[in-house]
Order: sequence, then C-alpha cells, then structure tokens
Amino acid sequence: MIKLNLNEEWIKRIDEIIAAFLPEEEGFPKPLYEAMNYSMKTGGKRIRPILLQETFKLFSAENDEVCHAMMAAIEMIHTYSLVHDDLPAMDNDEYRRGQKTTHIVYGEAMAILAGDGLLNLAYETAIKVLNTADTVMLTRGVKALKILAEKAGCKGMIGGQTADILAEDGLLEPSDELLYFIHGHKTAALIQSAMMIGGILAGADDENIAKLAKAAYNIGVAFQLQDDILDVTGNFQDLGKPIGSDAENHKLTGVIMKGLAEAHKEVSALSIEAIEILNSFPRQNEFLVKLVESLICRKK
Repeated sequence: MIKLNLNEEWIKRIDEIIAAFLPEEEGFPKPLYEAMNYSMKTGGKRIRPILLQETFKLFSAENDEVCHAMMAAIEMIHTYSLVHDDLPAMDNDEYRRGQKTTHIVYGEAMAILAGDGLLNLAYETAIKVLNTADTVMLTRGVKALKILAEKAGCKGMIGGQTADILAEDGLLEPSDELLYFIHGHKTAALIQSAMMIGGILAGADDENIAKLAKAAYNIGVAFQLQDDILDVTGNFQDLGKPIGSDAENHKLTGVIMKGLAEAHKEVSALSIEAIEILNSFPRQNEFLVKLVESLICRKK
C-alpha cells in the first residue's frame, strides 16, 4: 500500500482552522480555557477533520470553508473523549502523544471540566453551520448536526466506551460480537460522523451517504485493530504513550481475541473493501485513498 506523509505544513493549515474556534484564555475561568487549549494543541494526526474535508472534496469542487466549523467541532469531541479516557477512573494514562496528559498537568478536576468544556464548545461551534440564508445548506447543516450528535453520543462513541469499561471490569463476556461493538462505536462512529458530514455538506445523496458510512466503519475498525497491534509491537518513541497498556488494563482487543496474524488479516480485508468503496464514486480523490491507506498501515 502507498504511504502518505502528512507534512507539518499540511497539519499546520488544519490546526489554524481549529485554532480559530478555540477560547481566549482570560477571565475567572482562565485555567479552564488553558486546559482546554492545552488538550487541543498537544499534536495528533487530525484524522477526523481531514477525513471530513477530503470527503467533502470527493463530492464537491466548491470552497470547503463551509466545513471548517464542523472540522473543529469533531476534533473537539475527539479530544474531550481522550481527556476523559486518560483520567484515573478510566485508563489512568500519564502520556498522550508524547506529552503529559491533561489531568497530570492541570489536575483531575480541571481535566474533567476541560473535557466537559470541549464537548459543549463543539456544539457551539458546529451550530455555526446553520448561519446561512441558503435553505439548501441549512437543510444539510441540520442533517449534519443530527449525525454529529448521534455518532458522538450514547448510541455511538459513548456507548462504545461504556462497553469497553464493562468488558475491562469483567462484567461482559468476551466475544467477537462485543469486540466489534466496541471498535465500531468507540472508534469507528466518530470517523463515520466525519465522512458522512463531509458528504452531507457537499450534497451527496442518501445512497452515497450509506456507502460512506460503510467505508468509514471499515476504516474505523481497521484503524482500531491496528492500534491494538501497535500496543503490542510498537514503542514509546513512535506512539508517544507506553505500550502494553491494553493488557495491563485488561482491555478487550483484536490481538487478544484473534492473535497478531489474524488481526493483521482483518485490517487488510477491511481496508481493501473501504478503498474499493471510495474508488466507486464518480469523482475521485486520490489523496483521500492514500490517506486511508497510510492511516490503516501506520506504525505510530
């Protein structure tokens, strides 16, 4: 598969889009805003906003500025989930992307508030898509907001996180069905949200949105399976976090359920199907295909 490097210049442009929606660090809640901004600025691949933007381009040649608020919002939601995921009550991680986690730097209480703040700011930001007199774009914006809320909520990412915790505590019997529920909701749901919203804002019809949802599901599950693999085969220098934490935290992973060889095969099968779907659309986006290939086969 083709490897793709997202260079610093490219990431910088995405970061600038996101930064435009972040809070000023002032007033009595200044420490909260500092913690929120710290969480947002500790790096990362910006996968979800990039996928949203590039999926928009798959269906439209129009200016992608209409996507910017949603791009920022979806990264805020992803980041809040990581801030809470790192807390002592959850995974109790001290490092994220090679830097100290938010609760280590700002304290547990401020980290909880920072996560809450980012989630609420995400919806304040996303709703800006409705600031239009264009009735067509208004309809698309409402549809996009509905997807964002569903995929980030109890029937999406939060539901997956809940099942993950219950499995970790031994309250759910390990099974392939449970594994795919966790990966399909905790990780894939927000990737589905990004790609479906990109398509919706570009005017893709319901049939193509359904195809995007399937491709994004495959991408998300393959991405998480690769994450499971890297937790066993990777290193701190590349990953920016300790390896072996999944086993230490009694996580249900693809490696535990299938073994390394089968997990690798599953990643390959899912990614091939996802790329076939992306290549089936009338417009082509070679960058998007290369990006998906690179993400799924990443080493960090």
